[in-house]
Amino acid sequence: MHGHPEDQCPQPDAMPVTLTRPLAMPIYPTSVWQCDSLEQAEQMLEGNVAGYVYQRDAHPNAAALASKCCQLHGAQHAVITSSGMAALSAAVLSRLKAGDHVLVSRELYGRSLQLLTEQCSRLGIDHTLFDPCQLESVAASCRSETRLIVVETISNPRLKVANLTSLAKLAHEHGAQLLVDNTFASPVLCRPLELGADLVMESVSKMMNGHSDVMLGLLCSNQSNWQDVTAAVSIWGLASGPFDCWLAARGLATLPLRIARACESAMHISQWLNHQAGIEQVDYPGLENHPQHTLAKQQFHGQFGTVVTFHLKGGRAAAERFIQSTQALPFCPSLGETITTLSHPESTSHRGLSGVQREVLGIGGGTIRLSLGIESTQHITDSLTAGLKTL
Repeated sequence: MHGHPEDQCPQPDAMPVTLTRPLAMPIYPTSVWQCDSLEQAEQMLEGNVAGYVYQRDAHPNAAALASKCCQLHGAQHAVITSSGMAALSAAVLSRLKAGDHVLVSRELYGRSLQLLTEQCSRLGIDHTLFDPCQLESVAASCRSETRLIVVETISNPRLKVANLTSLAKLAHEHGAQLLVDNTFASPVLCRPLELGADLVMESVSKMMNGHSDVMLGLLCSNQSNWQDVTAAVSIWGLASGPFDCWLAARGLATLPLRIARACESAMHISQWLNHQAGIEQVDYPGLENHPQHTLAKQQFHGQFGTVVTFHLKGGRAAAERFIQSTQALPFCPSLGETITTLSHPESTSHRGLSGVQREVLGIGGGTIRLSLGIESTQHITDSLTAGLKTL
């Protein structure tokens, strides 16, 4: 070849124009977009025409992820937030005001309980705790000011299953809305909007992303007044970032496969734990002795979740020894990863509750929450055996 190397490369003006599109979603890290005119900027900011102006309001990666989540949940609207707690905050800020009353499942994640009780009280919003498996107590607690009922599909960490169809009907009879935290089920097991729920939230950080590298939340609905939610996300600064949205969209591609594998392992491990010495009780909706087993079988179409909770004889001291001796299963206060992890609710997710509150929920020093990954069940049972030998 003769001449300089650059002489052999096509010049920009000679580059062919194509109409092809990237198969993988690009990442748009820009915080702001250029506008062509004052009118265009106003129209986009008011939501009258499509487009992006400022990342806190909207960006392409969040829109792409929200679109996928709408398909998964059968929802007309979805917003991606910076965390699961931000999704819950968006629901509260857009649907409640001072003087309103909210019914709160006493089985919620600890931080959710704190937000809906302590923080809502600061905003002039009253609350009543209820047992999600006692529908008569829900009806008795409704008031004329009740605007929202909040429940988890599968409760954290005792894995109680809420009857979403009945709760939705009850909420609507009293002029309230039903908000469901679907994190422990994911849309693979349950689509609460199809069962009558008004709002559904997910901690996308967990099963939906599945790889321990994202902090995001989701709030979705079929309600028409969705602009109140998107406004709350922007005004209160609850928005997501492009890279996390891109990662989560990639994680969704394997969601059904990961859930199916983890559910299979959870069933196997729950049955295995049921026959081990040192175990006081095993909580898993797939077990026939679980109080809501029949409901779970109907509501989740034959799958029962990826989390198993068990209670060690010997309390916190036993849990300390168990966790120290089960190094192959990381002690991580989260869930939904591709690897199996352990958590200790008393010292992590529910540490903000009083001892009396935890006792009511059945959370003790020996309570261990096991989030199943996609490893072989033999690896998991071998690892658990090492811990059980210390009891």
